[in-house]
Amino acid sequence: MKKLFIVLSFLCIANSANAQWFFNKERIANLENFDKKKFSWGYFLGFNSYDFKFDYRDQYADDNTEILVERSAGFNVGLIGDMRINEYLNLRLEPGLYFTQRDLTFPGFTSEADYLREVKSTYIHVPLLLKVSTKRLNNIKPFIIGGVSTSLNLSSNQKNPEDNEQGRFRMTNSTNYYELGFGIDFYLYYFKFTPSIRGVFALNNELIADDDPNSPWTGNIDKLATRGIFVNFTFQ
Repeated sequence: MKKLFIVLSFLCIANSANAQWFFNKERIANLENFDKKKFSWGYFLGFNSYDFKFDYRDQYADDNTEILVERSAGFNVGLIGDMRINEYLNLRLEPGLYFTQRDLTFPGFTSEADYLREVKSTYIHVPLLLKVSTKRLNNIKPFIIGGVSTSLNLSSNQKNPEDNEQGRFRMTNSTNYYELGFGIDFYLYYFKFTPSIRGVFALNNELIADDDPNSPWTGNIDKLATRGIFVNFTFQ
């Protein structure tokens, strides 16, 4: 439901533009020379939905060991630096601060203190992206975007000597990702407004295992990796 809400939010923003933008043969061009600048700057606000993908060890790979993830909608804010390569290609740097929470439910426990782990994360997220646009149509320009990114998890607990025995779920403090998404540039009278949606997928194992190799919390996990959806609204 949360993913559906995010997608519908994006579609509503896109469809709120006057339909004439799509169908009129010609309109007055806003910000006609905006895309001719070599460098441009801006900021973004948005929402996120982070998830975890678990890979289990073979001897534990059955339904009774599945860890459940409850996602929450988070908040994004950040800056944008854009370098024009040509009419259709732009290189973008989008450093931002991302807040999110995921609740993990572990099987085999009866006490909430044992089976529930609230994983609150604050990420400094820095993607380097290639934006591939179509030709501008009146005051809109659709695009796809993709690239690589890295993040620093300020709430990782990586160096905490306590583990799940003391109620501490630990993750690595840095993660690398690849990203892919799409969006639409809307050229308004005073600024360019861009709604976009992007998927992010971690490349490395983020789990810091418990000290006990047979831990009922982490002993059955071979790999834990973040995946998520970002919905950003950019102003330039």
